[in-house]
Amino acid sequence: MITVNENFLKLQSGYLFPEIGRRVKAFANNNPNANIIRLGIGDVTEPLSPAIIGAMHKAVDQMASKKEFKGYGPEQGYDFLIEAIIANDYKTRGVSLESNEVFVSDGAKCDTGNIQEIFGIHNIIAVTDPVYPVYVDTNVMAGRTGQADNKGRYEKIVYMPCTPDNNFVPQLPTDKVDIIYLCYPNNPTGAVAKKEQLKVWVDYAKENKSLILFDAAYEAFISDNSIPHSIYEIDGAKEVAIEFRSFSKTAGFTGLRCAFTVVPKALKAYTKDGQAVEVNQIWNRRHCTKFNGASYVSQAAAAAIYTEQGKKEVRDIIKIYMSNAALIRSTLQEIGYEVYGGVNAPYVWLKTKNNMTSWEFFDFMLSNANVVCTPGSGFGSAGEGFVRLSAFGDPANVAQAMERIRKL
Repeated sequence: MITVNENFLKLQSGYLFPEIGRRVKAFANNNPNANIIRLGIGDVTEPLSPAIIGAMHKAVDQMASKKEFKGYGPEQGYDFLIEAIIANDYKTRGVSLESNEVFVSDGAKCDTGNIQEIFGIHNIIAVTDPVYPVYVDTNVMAGRTGQADNKGRYEKIVYMPCTPDNNFVPQLPTDKVDIIYLCYPNNPTGAVAKKEQLKVWVDYAKENKSLILFDAAYEAFISDNSIPHSIYEIDGAKEVAIEFRSFSKTAGFTGLRCAFTVVPKALKAYTKDGQAVEVNQIWNRRHCTKFNGASYVSQAAAAAIYTEQGKKEVRDIIKIYMSNAALIRSTLQEIGYEVYGGVNAPYVWLKTKNNMTSWEFFDFMLSNANVVCTPGSGFGSAGEGFVRLSAFGDPANVAQAMERIRKL
């Protein structure tokens, strides 16, 4: 008799974004003339920049040439991209990395979900609340949790509330934890963490032999020079942290797929008898066994981001999205909403009105303004009473959405 992994049965209803899609589709079918504006899922709308497209065309031509054709590449990524990543994203910020500490992949979502696989099943994990659902769901699938309660919180997970009272940066847990998920600039709240705040976590991890999984997918949207772009800007972080980066939102690669993860060689995990083991070697083994590398074309495109032309074009696109964020934030504040984020991050975190639940407000916005948002409760119980608005929309659509909301 074939059996299933029963941990999947613990998962709460459907994944957040398919449920949003189901509701939007049902509304559209019942209201075929509605002009729906989607500010929910964080998918980009601006096309790939000329420098990126040019590099892709060149790479495609190479793939058509017998002399320059590329088959299987290095599972960890091509040197030309890894060297560009280190030189531009880390060396410029005073962070030194070796080439074999960077692993190119097809997405940060995949890496943040897969990384838990190399760690023991009995590790206690801590997550911020609200939180990107992938962090929690993949640990549930692995069997690292118990059942969920009526608020959707799973046994054996330590939830760290992020609220307006703590500026959406959690306090240290009172119980010892082994794996800590942090994401800054934050998805979904749009909050950022200062160096001194991240140092508290690095010090905690060093003292307790814990590991920080740091999601920096939105670092390119930081405009405040006092905010760190990488956790490795904090002394000692290479001993306790893995960092995830993505080109999806930075340069519009949501449909192209390319990202990378940094696993420093100084980072150690431990066997049951206390023997220290290099995490870098274990991740490399997993990466080589289960992944054949991101495509040559996508890596050539990613490398173009680091050219002078590419940097300028990417900055210009980010300015478009952050202008959207500023418009969303200012409009909602003007009409009396409690608003967070949208300054150093492309997400605006909005408090619902009239004690509506997150899903009630989602339905209210969809029905009355034909605007799609993301219910905060889908990110965790502390997200109840909030919704997330994405700045990754066409500027004209964003402006129209704000006018509709203004008239509600």
